[in-house]
Amino acid sequence: MLKGRFFGYILIPALALTACKTTDTADYPKADIKQIVNNSDVTLVDVRIPEQYEAGTAKGAVNIPLAEIQNNISSLKGKKVVVFCNKGIQADQAMEILKKNGVEAYDGTSWKNVKAIQEETTSGK
Repeated sequence: MLKGRFFGYILIPALALTACKTTDTADYPKADIKQIVNNSDVTLVDVRIPEQYEAGTAKGAVNIPLAEIQNNISSLKGKKVVVFCNKGIQADQAMEILKKNGVEAYDGTSWKNVKAIQEETTSGK
């Protein structure tokens, strides 16, 4: 009985951790995210809710909350899009929606990651 409980204590957290990632990023273009973020023709899309976006985001980013991504496909088609959120989970979900609809999208993971890439470039590193 104790052995079964121990297994359950190990299995449940493992399943919870793997459930956080919703998509397989192997389907997405393999590209240097640093080059893409700093490309002048890229559209940076923060998929968090407006309150989070207003509290801080990457330079030049537009706010299209995840719940509204599907309704904004037409405005994103034909553009290179980098999506990001707080930790990358919503960005993964946005990537899946955009890719299914033919948008050239890249995963920037978090807004802090994208902002750090921008700051690294402007500081001359």
